Amino acid sequence: MATTVGVIGPEDLVRKVLVVGTECGARRLRPYPYRIEEQTAQVVARAGAETDALLFTGIAPYAVAEAAGLPDRPAMYVPYSGATLLRALVELLRLGHDVSRISIDTLGRAEVMETLTEAMLPTEHVRVLPYRPGLTSHDLADFHRDARDRKGARVAVTCLGSAYQLMEHELHAVRLSPSRHSIRATLQALLLTTAGVHSGDAQVALGIVEVSPEPGRDGDTAGALAEDLRMLGGSLARLPDGRPLVVTTKGVLEEVTAGFTRLPFLDGLSARHGSVRIGFGLGRTAAEAEALASRAVARARAVGSVAAVVCMKDDVDIVIGPETAPPPENPGRGGAGAALARRTGLNPKTLDRLRALVAEGPGDGLTAHLVAERLAVQQRTARRILKRLERAGVAVPTGWRQEGQTGRPPIVYRVHL
Repeated sequence: MATTVGVIGPEDLVRKVLVVGTECGARRLRPYPYRIEEQTAQVVARAGAETDALLFTGIAPYAVAEAAGLPDRPAMYVPYSGATLLRALVELLRLGHDVSRISIDTLGRAEVMETLTEAMLPTEHVRVLPYRPGLTSHDLADFHRDARDRKGARVAVTCLGSAYQLMEHELHAVRLSPSRHSIRATLQALLLTTAGVHSGDAQVALGIVEVSPEPGRDGDTAGALAEDLRMLGGSLARLPDGRPLVVTTKGVLEEVTAGFTRLPFLDGLSARHGSVRIGFGLGRTAAEAEALASRAVARARAVGSVAAVVCMKDDVDIVIGPETAPPPENPGRGGAGAALARRTGLNPKTLDRLRALVAEGPGDGLTAHLVAERLAVQQRTARRILKRLERAGVAVPTGWRQEGQTGRPPIVYRVHL
């Protein structure tokens, strides 16, 4: 049965989501617009009785609903990305405005600064107010007024329609709206999550693909690439910069890659293109999964000309290889040792020290405290190392051990290296 998605937000953005969603094949979208953000709870309550999933047009109404504990079904929000900001800046420059002195709300500071830096625009006079729960349209308007009066900001960029209405007659204000790409990717991720909501494998998985143009095809590789990626299910979209974006779920990805160890179609892609980097991100939301996918593809570039990486939260990165990768031969720096280093993202020397610790340590296993002590790292780093080994299938949690510390005893891992 088709999934019914309720779209919640200001009326103009709800209409935009419905248009974009219909174009990409979503047929059961129902509009639930509000006039002001304070009506979000009332609208969500009405939508809950008529929908299978909820799609919010931005983080503000989503945060209001979450704070009230209202969503009792899959729910996501459409993120406002750096590409959305860049599009607005280009339009401002075209109209002759000074974009070196601007104030921006809702977006994260790091993302804003990265976008401006990549566009070769100055950042020293840019003011940013990232979104946090509890911020109102009046708070945002006061922030932009203060940026104008005290910092000389000449343009106010807001993501909230109600804040724009408060400022439009006293400041030069610009209102951002989510890009078509963000709408498509989030809607596809929400539909996949809803379809597998009863499964523990329904976590969103987004993959960014970077390939060199295929000889003789003038760079048009979309059809062949779609055929290669068909086994991942889901769908194939495009990022604003043209790179392919795969939308699937953790369960499908884990099955196809045999537990994140082999990527069957990597051989064929590398044979046709030479250079192939694929980064998969696993997240609770489309925005989180896409951020992790960007990190994964950057890591894949560092690995080599043909590489695939899966990034999860808590800094867990797994390097996966092609189907025809040679089987491991001997432990140590080559063979299984090199393969394990690639899969876990750990330095071979770190793995050597862990092997020694396993051989010398307590017979019942390792804890983060022991790893931190031997490797001279913080316990947080040690926990991440053990998590990476667990993801790679060479560490299994077996219980807890009291080590004379207060609080919850540390987890004991049986490690096989």
